[in-house]
Amino acid sequence: MDFTFTEEQQAAEEAARAVLSRVSPEGVPSPALVRGAVAEDFDRALWASLAGADLLSLFTGPEHGGAGLGPIALCLVLREAGQVLARVPLLESSAAAAVLSSHGGRASAGLLPAVGRGELVITVASSGRTGHDPAELAVTAREVTASGAEGPGWVLDGVQTAVPWAQSADRVLLPARTSGGRTVLALVPRDRTGVTLADQVSTNGERYARVGFDSVRVGGDEVITAEGAWERLRVLLTVGTSALALGVGTAVARMTSAYATKREQFGFPIATFQAVAVQAADRYIDLRAMEATLWQAAWRLESGAAGEGELPVDADIAVAKIWAAEGVRRVVQTAQHLHGGFGADTSYCLHRYHAWAKQLELSLGPAAAHEEALGDLLAAHPVD
Repeated sequence: MDFTFTEEQQAAEEAARAVLSRVSPEGVPSPALVRGAVAEDFDRALWASLAGADLLSLFTGPEHGGAGLGPIALCLVLREAGQVLARVPLLESSAAAAVLSSHGGRASAGLLPAVGRGELVITVASSGRTGHDPAELAVTAREVTASGAEGPGWVLDGVQTAVPWAQSADRVLLPARTSGGRTVLALVPRDRTGVTLADQVSTNGERYARVGFDSVRVGGDEVITAEGAWERLRVLLTVGTSALALGVGTAVARMTSAYATKREQFGFPIATFQAVAVQAADRYIDLRAMEATLWQAAWRLESGAAGEGELPVDADIAVAKIWAAEGVRRVVQTAQHLHGGFGADTSYCLHRYHAWAKQLELSLGPAAAHEEALGDLLAAHPVD
């Protein structure tokens, strides 16, 4: 397989790097960022810069003013965002825009240009009721066909937890299960009657919310019933989270390398010690494995390639999740070890990276569960 990026994909990566370098010229957040308490809002100035560089419209179709790029470009941009711990709902907004563009129909009419300009912010509720049960079972959707003052539409009931930046977003995109067992996607305004938000704090200090839906009415043009819409959104969020983990791990490895080169013991840089070099080499292997499995999954998603006798794309996604969750954890743990006491200092940037790595690991889920899913796929699709 040839993972060489196209000119359009490379241009997206370079544009993201140019914008995000202003957040942190050296690829490390400033001390002011790590000392702060929970951020009440995402970085609006950065959001405007991303919109100005057309990075918020990359994943919508040309008919909506976008570039129509796919999962590989999304991962390239998110890897850059992960390296500087960008406090913006870039993953959620980009994944939502991509699905609205491909599956939205009437639900996307008139919305996507505003999303691309940064004027309409969409977040995604995908953690379920508790963070452990399937997200599509957390909210029910009942179709209302009888005429009345509000007309036909849908009624939503249920709870979604750990919704990123829900208090700041204009709309929440979430899966909901119908009585017939189908999963639809609802695009709900945050201030719609019956929607309640309770503050939550994520491991990395971002503002989350528990979002409740109590007989919330939504119109037919606010519900996506197209087959495969939720599955597409779910996998985009998964590979995007893996890309963020790769970005975090890359920045941490670079930071650790710089520290080990200048930190001396017994008159020598600790980077020259065999024990340090072996640990660094192991983490390098982790990062390369994270990278290879991420591009494999993103390539399969974008190309739809599946040769005879090959496992479905879910297998590639499971492998990418295993390496992302385990790899980013090992990278930051080794970084903490090699930094000594500095890593425990909350005013030092490594502390913030560690918190982000833990949040991403929790979001991806335990590697053992993905290994079990991979085993089930291997059993169901024996490979010669």
